[in-house]
Amino acid sequence: MTIIETAKLNGLDPQAYLADILDRIHDQKINRLDELLPWQLGTVGRC
Repeated sequence: MTIIETAKLNGLDPQAYLADILDRIHDQKINRLDELLPWQLGTVGRC
C-alpha cells in the first residue's frame, strides 16, 4: 500500500499530509519518524 492510500484510509487529504510531513521531517529525530505516519494523532490533527 502506498503512503497516499494509507493517508486516504486514515481520513487525510493526501496532498495536505505530504506537505505537512515534508515540512516537519527535517526537525524530526530519526527515532521518532513513526510520529509522522498517517495514523498518528499529531499528524491527523494537522491535515
